[in-house]
Amino acid sequence: MTNTQDRRSPSSAPRTARLALVGDRSPGVVSHTRIPALLDALAARDRLFLDAYWIPTGDAEAEDAVRGFDAVWVLPGSPYRSEAGVLTAVRTAREAGIPFLGTCGGFQHALLEYARNVCGLTRVAHAENDPDADDFLIEPLACSLVGHEAVVRVEPGTLAESVIGSERTVERYFCAYGPSRHLDTLRVHGLRFSGYDEDGHVRVAELPGHPFFLASLFQPELAGDGSRPHPMIRALARAAARHAARDGRTASVS
Repeated sequence: MTNTQDRRSPSSAPRTARLALVGDRSPGVVSHTRIPALLDALAARDRLFLDAYWIPTGDAEAEDAVRGFDAVWVLPGSPYRSEAGVLTAVRTAREAGIPFLGTCGGFQHALLEYARNVCGLTRVAHAENDPDADDFLIEPLACSLVGHEAVVRVEPGTLAESVIGSERTVERYFCAYGPSRHLDTLRVHGLRFSGYDEDGHVRVAELPGHPFFLASLFQPELAGDGSRPHPMIRALARAAARHAARDGRTASVS
């Protein structure tokens, strides 16, 4: 049975892949309420079994908070109670090769972590978290995407394309902030932008060479009615199962 109660560490000796859901769980965040049905659908439709635990962002500040998990999903719900906790979780997944998915706020903070810890842009900020900062990596969008659907054009030959299965997709957003500055610096240091809106604004990022590292400004958890998990969510689950199998634990991969 999937466990989605708040926990700081995974259960002992599970027979399924272990998923850390990083975020400040709230019934007022639609994407959070979708998680139980998505996990059930992954098990029923895809035979992908995930033992999922919520990690509040304050708890995620601990260096080992997400170690031992087979995947990390940083969910929407910003501003988070602890920016530092989210960044620590992203960094651990990136450096330890743990499959990672970041959606909406998770996408924004994945870029922020990379800019600070890989590119050396230690002073860049998220305008929602630090509105008085001098240098924003993530700033208010010219046109808010809260409640909108929009086309995303996916770069051929990328992880995003292999996961989504198309070079064009229509996705749902609930976001008013996005990346704007220092994007060339992130590219030079190895981050790949693999999805753009029709105006050329970045909407998907990935990290070549990592087992699975994918982030989107849109929210794949809002696709449809939740009974058919979005391809990005299925891909994360498969990556988690592979990670569990490599660790010698039993996990279903289909």
